[in-house]
Amino acid sequence: MDTNWLEDFVCLARTLNFTRAAEERHVTQSAFSRRIRALEIWAGTPLIDRSTYPVKLSEAGQEFLPVAKDLVLTMLRSRDQLRARDRGGLTFNSFAAPHTVSITHLAPYLNELEAIDPELRTRVVSDNLHACCQSLSEGDCEFLLCYRHRQVPLTLDEQEFERIVLGRERLIPVVTPDKSGAPAWTLPGHRRNRIPYLAYSKGAFLREVVDHTLAGKAAELEVRHLDAFAETLKSLTLAGAGIAWLSESYIGDALASGKLVPAGDSRWHAELSLSLFAAPARLDDSGMRIWSHFRSVSEQQESSPAC
Repeated sequence: MDTNWLEDFVCLARTLNFTRAAEERHVTQSAFSRRIRALEIWAGTPLIDRSTYPVKLSEAGQEFLPVAKDLVLTMLRSRDQLRARDRGGLTFNSFAAPHTVSITHLAPYLNELEAIDPELRTRVVSDNLHACCQSLSEGDCEFLLCYRHRQVPLTLDEQEFERIVLGRERLIPVVTPDKSGAPAWTLPGHRRNRIPYLAYSKGAFLREVVDHTLAGKAAELEVRHLDAFAETLKSLTLAGAGIAWLSESYIGDALASGKLVPAGDSRWHAELSLSLFAAPARLDDSGMRIWSHFRSVSEQQESSPAC
């Protein structure tokens, strides 16, 4: 049996969608279907009920799912132990975070951790959110720090992980000011003079958040640039190329200096939470110290009076 089949099955059990599961596993749908069928042949019974939409687990599939999860987890733990031994016994706690979150939030948090416990060793995997979610799901990292929107789901089975909210964030539309200091463009814009729109690439989490925010608002936007990186969108916005939705903390200096100004009121804002995900049962002693630290940070923020 190919161990990939088990991970495929666990992914399909979470998504209940062959297309989405194949995308998350980075294989074609036909290849993914063949691997699920191969696992069913090995098991000697159908694990998926394909007669419904969405698909669902068969009775045998429901019985096999916890076994598959345990096998995957055992393999990942064994791999981590082998890797640790190969590093001379040194233990690293790995964080996955999207690029902007890594720069804006994770780096300062890691500085705090180093000051508290100089013996901690950390590793950062910075990628797009989908890849970061996959990294946590497959055990390639212990922690995931990312933005979360209550109406735009992550490609992550949140029931398998605990979440700590470390702060709130706003995604706001910004542009450069004109000579009088007013926004060069103002939402919703005009049909005869559409606002040049600097958008996140399709499929990106923040693109879905912005699309949800724009739904039903009839904004007059004309897409001029697509990019996966907020850094690029920020640079283009500062150059006066158009409007972009950027996290408030990421552009704090530009807002304070007046280089960027909001292009719309709160109706055009998206509320996000800065969330840390982990499975405490998988953490070693150093990982639990990190988890406890962040839980304390969250509790302190919740108990602090609102400004």
